[in-house]
Amino acid sequence: MCGIAGLQLRDPALHPRLGALLADMTAQLAARGPDSAGIGVYGDPELSPPGEVTVSLLEAPPDAAELVARELAAAGDPRGASTVRARTRGATTLVSAVGTATALLAATAAALPAALVTGHGEGFAVLKEVGDPRAIADRLGLRAVTGHQAVAHTRMATESAVTRSGCHPFSVGPMQCLVHNGSFHNHATIRRELVAAGVRFDSANDSEVGARFVAHQLASGVDLEKALRLLGERFDGFFTLLVTAGDSFAVVRDRIACKPAVVAETDAWVAMASEYRALCVLPGIEQAHVFEPEPEEVYLWTR
Repeated sequence: MCGIAGLQLRDPALHPRLGALLADMTAQLAARGPDSAGIGVYGDPELSPPGEVTVSLLEAPPDAAELVARELAAAGDPRGASTVRARTRGATTLVSAVGTATALLAATAAALPAALVTGHGEGFAVLKEVGDPRAIADRLGLRAVTGHQAVAHTRMATESAVTRSGCHPFSVGPMQCLVHNGSFHNHATIRRELVAAGVRFDSANDSEVGARFVAHQLASGVDLEKALRLLGERFDGFFTLLVTAGDSFAVVRDRIACKPAVVAETDAWVAMASEYRALCVLPGIEQAHVFEPEPEEVYLWTR
């Protein structure tokens, strides 16, 4: 039993309230996932400065910015090297620089081989922590976060250990997030197939297999809706997924749909949560169109 919350804001006037709204939603789901929590945020200039690529990292050393800058300079990228900066939010180090994601990821991998990349992209950051979700929201300063889209997950571990690397969201492609409530029964088989195709894994978590599958499909040119339909065909088990990719926000459930999900939509926002009470904190919920997603149906919204 885990908790999922996601919010895509259509009204720019709500952007300064993104973190506060997500914190209120997540607090309603803390009992569903007391082990750990994580968030993926789109559009917060403090977490990921505009015009720069940001790489989210766990287990990064205090001198991460200096080491990454040195690698960029050695690779012939003096502009990128001169703009590298690092900020810490909880257990996560956010390294940003002007340039391409490819260049910054390569420099990060070379400079910080022991660090774990948990997300990357422009205007995008991922934060993960172990512990009570409400305490985590306070430690991360979630209520002060701004932006246009975010996902959150409260975890009750069933398939793997309680670690930061096992926390959701799983972000394994550019500006992509996947959060999952349920269990993939055939994840070991699909993991072997993806490894044979050259895909690398960071954890033993079954949800990472789903995220890697979706990212692999997107990298091959398939759109998000098709990628999630393929996941539904290929994966066996019980699942509700919320997946974001850039400005896209998608929900899908398995054919039995025993894992809860509720969607609410207004002119100002679209939101999804594991329980209706997490949606009741949103402004205008009284006028929202509220529904339960149908089994095997992909619901997709784009800003």
